[in-house]
Amino acid sequence: MDGSNALGEFLRARRALVRPEDVGLPGGGLRRVPGLRREEVALLAGISSDYYLRLEQGRDRNPSTQVLEALARVLGLDRDATRYLLALTQDRPAEVRHARRDRVPHEPEQVPASILQLIGGWPRNPAYVQNRYTDILAVNALCAALSPNYAPGVNLMRAVFLDPAERELRRDWEDLTEEGVAALRAYAGPDSDDPRLRDLVGDLSLRSERFRTLWARHEVRPRRGRTNHLTHPLVGDLELRSDKLSMDATDGLTLVVCHAEPGSRSAELLDILGSLSATGAQRTAAEERED
Repeated sequence: MDGSNALGEFLRARRALVRPEDVGLPGGGLRRVPGLRREEVALLAGISSDYYLRLEQGRDRNPSTQVLEALARVLGLDRDATRYLLALTQDRPAEVRHARRDRVPHEPEQVPASILQLIGGWPRNPAYVQNRYTDILAVNALCAALSPNYAPGVNLMRAVFLDPAERELRRDWEDLTEEGVAALRAYAGPDSDDPRLRDLVGDLSLRSERFRTLWARHEVRPRRGRTNHLTHPLVGDLELRSDKLSMDATDGLTLVVCHAEPGSRSAELLDILGSLSATGAQRTAAEERED
């Protein structure tokens, strides 16, 4: 993730995902690489093959907005991916480029006390706070009961990809990991100077083939709410909706709140899990007093 030719890497990865028949070209035949050929992308975008080659090779880093939008149409990019493509060629002020790079390494972000009080008062809604790197900074009791990895100091991305227990917990692990990597890519944008992000991507790329494959696809989707399909070892199958809320006046912190459909079996099971969690906490507190 050195960012030396981010535009070219993105274009190569995305044209490999487009089948000829998706854009009205005949499929089949011998193709050395999956997806569209360079000359096919250039033809459909209305530019010369030589010019497109220069873009992929990083020899021309300042294409016009019109050219980029034409390429986005050929590659089937949605609004988020098109915005990402445009951002790859935009110059940023030096203070913006170096703001994250110059941050004190691994300096912990502070969760506002009011947010801690807020989520602590939610007995029926699992909730946690994460930063832009998916480090968990705060959780409430019900969220902690869902998984041991919902705990301050845990990186949720690493846990989901590397902890086998997380894969067993999440029936939709395939979809979740795909969405998670696309969200991380959306956050990263053209900013390859962020040391914490670079370390996270490098570590996961070395340790997880699944992450490495997904990261290479260059798919882009900002973090949004989703329905999580869980199989909890104590209460069984749960379906929980999670919504992600950006927190103002913080450095990219997100509050994630989960809920079950009112009156559903998942809501009943979530209440049972809350009761079990509370009972366990009371028992632990009593044992500590005895000691």
